[in-house]
Amino acid sequence: MAQLRPARTRICPDCDGFPVVAIDTGSLLPDGTRATLNVVCRRCRGTGMAGVSAPVVLVLRERA
Repeated sequence: MAQLRPARTRICPDCDGFPVVAIDTGSLLPDGTRATLNVVCRRCRGTGMAGVSAPVVLVLRERA
């Protein structure tokens, strides 16, 4: 069934909702498994959702 409204959560534009990835280093550990690095998205800090930023307010002052 089609959704009439988009979801209320904002997916991170950098990681598209996949905030943690495992990168294979190419080396083997002594027990025979692959050594991997878990890398977290810098923008959302591993949550997968982008925060809503506060609006920027500009204050203009006249010079006297």
